[in-house]
Amino acid sequence: MTVERMSWPALLNTTRLKIRDGEVRPTRAAASADGAAGLRSEFHIDHDRVVFSSAFRRLGRKTQVHPLAQSDHAHNRLTHSVEVASVGRSMGNRVGAMLVEGGLLPVGYTPFDIGSVVQVACLAHDLGNPPFGHTGEYALRDWFRDPAHAALLDGLSDAERIDIQTYEGNAHGLRLVTSLEMYAGEGGMRLSAATIGTMVKYPWSAQTFPERGKFNIYQAELPYYQRVADSLGLLQRGDSHWARHPLSYLMEAADDICYAIVDLEDAVEMGILDLHEFERLLAPIVDPDKVWGIRDPRQYAAALRGTMVGRCVKDLADTFMRHHDALLAGELPQKDLIACSSADVRETLVAAKQLASEKVYRHRSKVEMEIAAYPCLGALLNVLVPNVRALCLHGPERLSHRQRTQLALLEPQLAEGISLYQGYLSVLDFVGSMTDNHAARLARQISGIGLV
Repeated sequence: MTVERMSWPALLNTTRLKIRDGEVRPTRAAASADGAAGLRSEFHIDHDRVVFSSAFRRLGRKTQVHPLAQSDHAHNRLTHSVEVASVGRSMGNRVGAMLVEGGLLPVGYTPFDIGSVVQVACLAHDLGNPPFGHTGEYALRDWFRDPAHAALLDGLSDAERIDIQTYEGNAHGLRLVTSLEMYAGEGGMRLSAATIGTMVKYPWSAQTFPERGKFNIYQAELPYYQRVADSLGLLQRGDSHWARHPLSYLMEAADDICYAIVDLEDAVEMGILDLHEFERLLAPIVDPDKVWGIRDPRQYAAALRGTMVGRCVKDLADTFMRHHDALLAGELPQKDLIACSSADVRETLVAAKQLASEKVYRHRSKVEMEIAAYPCLGALLNVLVPNVRALCLHGPERLSHRQRTQLALLEPQLAEGISLYQGYLSVLDFVGSMTDNHAARLARQISGIGLV
């Protein structure tokens, strides 16, 4: 029996899509359009569009682990994304070299193209994270799922209601690059299909697997992603469900490596975790004798981390190639590459996540700030959502002065005649894009407390 498989020529497709008159259609190649042919590859152009976006800059004031951390050395979403991109590029380059060695890389591509695609996907992977990290996601979901707010969802379809009640950073990241940034409403950043496919970890809608919670595609972006998936030759598993792009597993692995190891390095820096605990954790992979000559504790921790990350890059790239055929068939035997990796790497990363869960993620300073995220984001939604509903259902002429004033907070302003679903998505776009500092400051100001 012939096994249906994806192919590298299609998976590396550089088609860019735009939206005109409600139709998703290809646009011309960026390199030729901007006169940069021969100077920048299509994937370098993707890189530049992400790096120069306002959404990417805002990551500098968004939580990685420690909200509003006082330490200058603690990671935020921006530094985390840059480091994930570095790890992802290294893994991608190594996989690219092995694809060449196996005669699998299409003509016209180099190993560095594989590294570049993964690098850009890594840079963009956290663009949709709201203020206060994953706690912010839960706070936004909880507000819309509160029975007291149920009437506000009347008029939405089942699929639309699930979207609005399930703020998902991954889906909002896709929304940012395909709808909101650069060519707003006309294809967003218009990144290459290969890059968009690689950044999507969960290629299905919320309605496909409502029990999972994780998804990448809101109903609003479904037609766009359908065209991306078609151009990449992704295997379709259902009405709104596709197999993952193989390179997305490298992006995911790079993210997992960094937050498993670097979150602990931050904890050492902030005095939450003892340096010797970090050293003992990495002992199965890192020989302390090889880095013991470094006397400065911070530099020693960095050397331990760097050695561990280097081993992970090699091991997980090799793991990717061991499962190459399964990945192209969309059938990796485990949930991710780490689960398929060498025992010592896999067990050390699992132990790192467990240690972080026990000693870092539940630290009192973090818990206190997470608790504050709920009333903070709730205050913003309390002001905006009922007024957006009034505008969408009754029009601007029926609004009071107070309602119009409160809606003036939204940026950009809502277009007249917008649907209730699009109106609520615009609220989530606005609140979700805020930095931790901006959300905290605005919630305080609109409460009236900030007036004195």
